[in-house]
Amino acid sequence: MPLPAPTRSLPMMGATNFRDLGGYIGQGGQQVKWRRIFRSDHLAGLTAQDQALLVELGVTRAVDFRGQAESAAYAYALPGITYHPLAIEPTVVQRALELQRTGRQLTAQDAVDLMQDTYRGFVHNNAPRFAELFRLLLASDAPTVFHCTAGKDRTGFAAALILLALGVPRDVVMHDYLLTNSLYQRPAGMGSHAPEEVLAVLWRVQEEFLDAALHRVDNDFGGVQAYLIDVLGVDAAAQKELAGRYLQAV
Repeated sequence: MPLPAPTRSLPMMGATNFRDLGGYIGQGGQQVKWRRIFRSDHLAGLTAQDQALLVELGVTRAVDFRGQAESAAYAYALPGITYHPLAIEPTVVQRALELQRTGRQLTAQDAVDLMQDTYRGFVHNNAPRFAELFRLLLASDAPTVFHCTAGKDRTGFAAALILLALGVPRDVVMHDYLLTNSLYQRPAGMGSHAPEEVLAVLWRVQEEFLDAALHRVDNDFGGVQAYLIDVLGVDAAAQKELAGRYLQAV
């Protein structure tokens, strides 16, 4: 049976935010290839049916941005899929707890500020991890899924970098980023003692979060193009190779 026509969101029972980066129009009017690059929340809950779908999709690599404690708590091993841990330790919860220890009641605006700071941190502190993701994508165009815990922040910034590198317009990249809000389902029991208005910020995405990272890229490096070349090592030749692997004429 052939696979059905590609869709943005894929019907996984054990992951709610598993989706394809294909179909967007990039440089030269070329389309990002479907079924090459996928983004997701963590894969530890995938069912046998989900795993069979991964086989049908041809996925052979999983890139895990979760920190050590996260990946240990929800570990997984998928047959036929090479596992690449690129740990980016989460900082939001720790910083929120530090604020609470001062006796402050965390507000929604505190949560927004924390999230923006986290995204700014991605740009400098975690650049080697994102550089390694590009190295993997350049080494082979074998279908790959990358993820963190919820597939929204570390994964969201990585997806934005990939799409921008392929020439997808920034407003389209933002649209893809915000799809998390209509797809991701917060697991039961994954709350804390924080007010629901705070949790609603921490478990969702906002334009201001990704904008904080992209503004840092623009301000500190002169734009995405310079960041790709000078920080992530994706020079003009690498970008041409990336386009050749992941773009096709419409």
